[in-house]
Amino acid sequence: MSMSASTAYDVTAAAIAALIVQAGALWALGRPLLCACGEFKLWEGDAASPGLSQQLTDWYSFTHVIHGVLFYFLLWLAAPGLSVGQRFMIALALEVGWEILENTPFAIRHYRKQPPAQDYAGDSIVNSLADTLAMALGFVLAWRLPVLAVIAVSILLEVGVALNIRDNFTLNVLSFIYPFDFIRRWQNGAP
Repeated sequence: MSMSASTAYDVTAAAIAALIVQAGALWALGRPLLCACGEFKLWEGDAASPGLSQQLTDWYSFTHVIHGVLFYFLLWLAAPGLSVGQRFMIALALEVGWEILENTPFAIRHYRKQPPAQDYAGDSIVNSLADTLAMALGFVLAWRLPVLAVIAVSILLEVGVALNIRDNFTLNVLSFIYPFDFIRRWQNGAP
């Protein structure tokens, strides 16, 4: 299934508007535009760095790709009558909403209870917007690639992130819902 040029234009315009709303809401929440460190990097690979969630991308960018994959499949199941463009806009709205919620004082305090995020101060606006674009990438991959390829990429991302920073989408969700002791011990460095 492909998208007409007119539909693609409408989706693009709506996506840009959603990103502007996201940036405005984050600005209103007091989020900085860029890293307070005064440095701009395309990638922050040090999970202990204060630049994590402040630079353009980091290990958590991969978890947002997973968001896009999950949104695609959930919306494909829940709303098969909608066009892919309509499902994308719903996914984008969900991600924008999540990015705003994730940067509220309540969510930041909640994240700080988890071992990998004890110093979490919220996202910079640039990082948050890049996370939303990572979700869009995941959605498009799920739409365009064979199912087995999407599953393989998702598993590789989850395992790779877990091995590198002792966190990933699955662990993040589990810890957000209920802080399991065995997960906390492992995230704190226990073998």
